[in-house]
Amino acid sequence: MSGHSKWSSIKHKKGITDQRRSKMFAKLLRAVEVAAREGGGSIEGNMTLASAVQKARDYSVPADNIDRAIKRGSGEVEGARYEAVMYEGYAPGGVGVLVEALTDNRNRTGQEVRHTFAKLGGNLGEQGSVAWQFDRKGVILVDRSAFPDEDKLMEAALEAGAEDMNEEGDQWRVATEPTALNTVRSALEVAEVPIASAELSMIPQNTVPLDGSQAKQVLNLIDALDELEDVQAVHANFDIPDEVLAEVG
Repeated sequence: MSGHSKWSSIKHKKGITDQRRSKMFAKLLRAVEVAAREGGGSIEGNMTLASAVQKARDYSVPADNIDRAIKRGSGEVEGARYEAVMYEGYAPGGVGVLVEALTDNRNRTGQEVRHTFAKLGGNLGEQGSVAWQFDRKGVILVDRSAFPDEDKLMEAALEAGAEDMNEEGDQWRVATEPTALNTVRSALEVAEVPIASAELSMIPQNTVPLDGSQAKQVLNLIDALDELEDVQAVHANFDIPDEVLAEVG
């Protein structure tokens, strides 16, 4: 498991404070809206929309809000038009960073991302400079304490079409092709497996090891990017030892 995956898992377990909840809801609903506009408003026929809706539900976004976002995206009601954009750059230590954003103003978002990189010791790169180091995958996390039976989980996951499963810290990580994420998740739910999280992610092919001082710099940059209003997700290929992650986290 890359350090970024560990960090994301820690943040997910901590949940979101009331102060951040409205910002998180807005980001999740924006993803639903864009998915509906690009692939249609049918959850059954639009894999990206199904994933966005499920993630919004996982974070307890009200169903009415989700429905309105789908209607905005499909053109049933008016709203701002957002587009997906990916930024690529490097954090301190040569760590590759991908920033996924949904924006109605490319210039504004690009300036904010560039400024954040520069302010915190990174630099924004050219398109294609970093993305080749990552693969898009579906990632399902299951807490080992909630479901300790490795054999049963692996059997259910692989039969449903998962690529592999690994033990990572106090969780199991099930990896799928993007199109298989919802199918595998549904199969695990039928098998009464409690899902900690399930989402599309960018998985690094290789990782960059970091020491304590570099780790702090990189995590500061990742968090600052993640806080930007238009940013949906930040992916990076750093690897931080558990003891160092515990210190800086």
